[in-house]
Amino acid sequence: MAPRRGRAALKMAVRGGRCRGTGSWPRRKSREAAGPAGASPGRGRCERGPARRRRRRLRRDRAAAAMLRCGEEVVSEESEEESNGVNLMEFSDEILLHILSYVPCTDLVLNVRRTCRKLATLCLDKSLTHTVLLQKDYKVNKDKVKQLMRDIGKEIYQLNMAGCYWLPSSTIDHVTRCKNLVKLNLSGCHITSLRLSKMLSSLQHLRSLAIDVNPGFDASQLSSECKATLSRVSELKQTLYTPSYGVVPCCTSLEKLLLYFEILDRSREGFMLSGQLMVGESNVPHYQNLRIFYARLAPGYVNQEVVRLYLAVLSDRTPENLHAFLISAPGSFAETGATKNLLDSMARNVRLDALQLPKAWINGSGLLQHLKFNNPFYFSFSRCTLSGGHLIQRVINGGKDLKSLTSLNLSGCVHCLAPESLFRKAEDDIDSSILESLVVSCCNLRHLNLSAAHHHSSESIGNHLCQLLSRLKHLLSLALPVCSITDVGASVEKPPTTPNLVPQTFGRKVRIGVQTYPRNLGDQTNQKIESSVFWALMGSLRFLETLEIIGSSFSSAMPRNEPAIRNSLPPCVRAQSVGDSEVAAISQLTYLQSLTLAQLPNILTGSGLVNIGLQCQHLRTLSLANLGMMGKVVYMSALMDMLKHCKCLRDLRLEQPYFCAGAQFFQALSHCSSLQRLCIVSRSGTLQSDAVMSFMASCLEVIMCHMFMGESLTVCKNLQQSIVRRLLSCKVLAGGHLGFFFSRQNALH
Repeated sequence: MAPRRGRAALKMAVRGGRCRGTGSWPRRKSREAAGPAGASPGRGRCERGPARRRRRRLRRDRAAAAMLRCGEEVVSEESEEESNGVNLMEFSDEILLHILSYVPCTDLVLNVRRTCRKLATLCLDKSLTHTVLLQKDYKVNKDKVKQLMRDIGKEIYQLNMAGCYWLPSSTIDHVTRCKNLVKLNLSGCHITSLRLSKMLSSLQHLRSLAIDVNPGFDASQLSSECKATLSRVSELKQTLYTPSYGVVPCCTSLEKLLLYFEILDRSREGFMLSGQLMVGESNVPHYQNLRIFYARLAPGYVNQEVVRLYLAVLSDRTPENLHAFLISAPGSFAETGATKNLLDSMARNVRLDALQLPKAWINGSGLLQHLKFNNPFYFSFSRCTLSGGHLIQRVINGGKDLKSLTSLNLSGCVHCLAPESLFRKAEDDIDSSILESLVVSCCNLRHLNLSAAHHHSSESIGNHLCQLLSRLKHLLSLALPVCSITDVGASVEKPPTTPNLVPQTFGRKVRIGVQTYPRNLGDQTNQKIESSVFWALMGSLRFLETLEIIGSSFSSAMPRNEPAIRNSLPPCVRAQSVGDSEVAAISQLTYLQSLTLAQLPNILTGSGLVNIGLQCQHLRTLSLANLGMMGKVVYMSALMDMLKHCKCLRDLRLEQPYFCAGAQFFQALSHCSSLQRLCIVSRSGTLQSDAVMSFMASCLEVIMCHMFMGESLTVCKNLQQSIVRRLLSCKVLAGGHLGFFFSRQNALH
């Protein structure tokens, strides 16, 4: 049965089982309505009322349950509807199609379509069935996919099943019904070479493909029909979990190639893997039509060996139409003779629009001076020793042709805002004229990353980094170091810390208290807060969607692409003045969707988090790490108050030593009804198993719960087994959907 809210909202979707403007359902005579033989007409009419009401109630429940899936809130009082005469079916088809576009395709075809004749027609409109997105639709199972392909398979032109790891591999067989498929994404789905061959043989119109290449993949098992389909593919995204060319040699018309290298250095049995590939006529990639080349490497020497083999063909025959060349490699990726020849060939023959190279390929070379750019839209010089002078002269080129640049990544470029890097310390003030030239030349920037560096502004008026960045009105994402947002006067006039005034004695330790601060921002001195440069910056970037404020020396306890560091470096001196008031300034970003705060040592109560929860109602991703004093979670109370208002929050990551995940925390977290992923990393942290169980029972949308705490392995295993048994008993895991939970003793122990 539908919830009470759904039954009350009934007549907005279907009024008494009828759709205005489309006629009514054919009435069927029931035994109750007709009455027994010989019954009087009066008795039959009396019994027709309850039967009609039951049928109406059934139709109302079905319609309400289907429409509630789109998350729309409607007026639910029947008396109001009778007086106002509001009926959803009276809207035009264009408005209804726009409303239905927010409903998952599986619900449209399998549920909403069956409510009435008008919705049955609209749900099969080409605008709704042209593109089917099953990505992150965790309620989809094999049977639903089978029914979906059977009903609208011929109408699907784009199908995205990325990350549907819970679906069995046999589900892929039903994709063959989509004869007109042009774009297919199967990343994260396990598929064998034989099953891939069978599927692609029937997709003659396919032009874009995304697959995973797992151990055991054999390109020789691909049929001639499959290779014919691959020869017409122009876009390929391939994730490699084993050394292989995959299907790249079969794609002779490639224009866009995206490669993700996730190969481990050792096999599951512990044997060392080799990055050598079979080389021959049939295994040589074809890059003559290539326009975009992108490669992202996970840590490991095998990934570097394999990507060099992919690049060897490029060095021999560099495509003339190549305009985007991007390689993202963590750590050290040394330059070889083949890669040097490739870069020299690119400097002579192509004009690029997007560039990203490993830092070892740029540092100490004059490559940027020789490369030619057409209308660049993306530059990434992460971790490069690029000075501000080189940035202005070689990249920005005096502001010429840089209005097209929309994304710039200078993360870890400690000297990018200084004229020279020979005699400069990382903590010295930046040259504001370089940043001003960058802002003027790249006035259409939408994404800017200046993190992982010390960008200290000088005391000159009007030249603060925040003041200059406020001119970039089109910014959608911004990443800054903590020390760059502080007011120069506040950091200079900061009094000496209290512990220095305490005498060193052998007696009883003196407990140094913390000054009490008001929880509400309104109780503070608003004039001082709103006059800060960071407050003004947040006020000027009203449409910012992603914000990262990270300490210059911050290092995560569990990084993905870097080795874990037990003891991170202390925060920057200027970062000591960044605290609750700066966090409160973020609440001005009404459209904020993703927020990351890391290594803010002056957080005393976390009162700014409450303001963010109240004002930023679109927040979906929140990541907090090392806020305030490291020995105590000083912002716990404010965090719990914040979570009560985050109705749209889907991803939450907390990294804080001594974090106590108790009943109060999980009770506050239960208010986040849209939460899907939770990750807590805490050295010497604790958790309450009963509280975790109650949280998992109340938040049914959670599909990932990772907790790296200080509990014993026995406690973690028992908790994991209890959650799995609870979900199985409630049939939450039915249909192949796995609510995954993983917890173990802290990795730093």
